[in-house]
Amino acid sequence: MRILFALLLALAGPVAAKGDSPGDFDYYVLSLSWSPNWCAQTGDARKEDQCDPRHDYGWVLHGLWPQKERGYPSYCRTAKRPPSRAMTNGMIDIMGSSGLAWHQWKKHGSCSGLSARDYYRLSRKAYEQIKRPTIFRRLTKPILLPAKVVEQAFMETNPKLLQNQISITCKSGYIQEVRLCLTRDLKPRKCGADVIRDCTLPKAMMTPVR
Repeated sequence: MRILFALLLALAGPVAAKGDSPGDFDYYVLSLSWSPNWCAQTGDARKEDQCDPRHDYGWVLHGLWPQKERGYPSYCRTAKRPPSRAMTNGMIDIMGSSGLAWHQWKKHGSCSGLSARDYYRLSRKAYEQIKRPTIFRRLTKPILLPAKVVEQAFMETNPKLLQNQISITCKSGYIQEVRLCLTRDLKPRKCGADVIRDCTLPKAMMTPVR
């Protein structure tokens, strides 16, 4: 019985897997979410403040993710101090909520090798250097459009972007995110094969800013 028990433990592997190493990644993925779509699918039901009509969020920062050529590190064990409440609150204007800012640090920022403050600064810099098409803010009602149109709008607004440096994702028939691949110094670069998986829906939902 003891031998069998020991064998099962060996096959099961360690109970607590060793975390990824901070700073061990190849590039960043900048993820932008269309807030009205997220609210329609999730946020409204949760009564999230991000979805309150007094706000006018459009493309918000979902996160800046350290990425490897294949796969990505997450929840790294880091000696860096976690962000203060003031730091996470300071990201609400571009992320929609302090809770998202905290989660992004915990899952992704901890793997950047940066302090929480520097990670948020870099995230803001990456967000601000990408021009977001204003055309979607002019919507007055929900529309269905090819997901490719969103990609084309971003490429026209950011002429240096190449098709292999940007990817559009969908969820349940809605445009979900725009993902842009950036070097460590935030220059556009080719996405890895597991990132460049475009949504091909001919009719994806875009809801208007409230």
